[in-house]
Amino acid sequence: MLRIRSLALAATLGCLATAVHAGPEQQIRAALEAVSPDIEIRDIRPAPIDGLYEVLVGSELMYMTADGRYFIDGRIVDLKTRTDLTEPRLAEARKGLIDALGEESMVSFGPADAAHTVTVFTDIECGYCRKLHSQIDDYVANGIRVRYLFFPRAGEGSEAYREAVSVWCAGDAEARREAMTEAKQGKSIEMRKCDNPVAEHMALGRELGLRGTPAIVTEDGTLIPGYVDPKRLAVELDQMAGS
Repeated sequence: MLRIRSLALAATLGCLATAVHAGPEQQIRAALEAVSPDIEIRDIRPAPIDGLYEVLVGSELMYMTADGRYFIDGRIVDLKTRTDLTEPRLAEARKGLIDALGEESMVSFGPADAAHTVTVFTDIECGYCRKLHSQIDDYVANGIRVRYLFFPRAGEGSEAYREAVSVWCAGDAEARREAMTEAKQGKSIEMRKCDNPVAEHMALGRELGLRGTPAIVTEDGTLIPGYVDPKRLAVELDQMAGS
């Protein structure tokens, strides 16, 4: 939520400029661009509450009044139905960003026709990431295809970052899977360099506001932070698919 909070600070320092005769979307866009000229707005649409609009910036969602003067940083919850009305839109945004990245830049385990597919942001040095991977056959046996994106928390230049690059540069898809498994087991792997998507994976993780690994993103974009054992995850995914 860093971008939205930056907007909040900027808004306290000056007035938002809006076009008097413009429609709501144009007024909202103009107001935000006046505060942050380089803002990248992905979508503006009416919110579930009359008079408010949803504004999607990356994977962050804010609500604004139609005149572009006020914005709300937070979630909308229907207390009558106890439904979070914000999460579905956030999930949609996460899914869109991951889909845009493409599976060809991931390290995948399990058949393409598995009952479920999850995308996991992983750090090779992370203990729970290693625990998750040690059960990779169990995830596959429970109908879950696992697609890995690299998110070395120590950042570029760290040992985990170099390992991630080396896994990717190990060769073809099968060689990458083998290198990933060896690295997750704590074995030494050959250090390699090549064109790789690791920095792009990290940028996406930051865009999604990740704070730790593993971070599991389901097919519909729901974010599940932390490790979940194979059987429990399969049950949760079945429940999501049936809801």
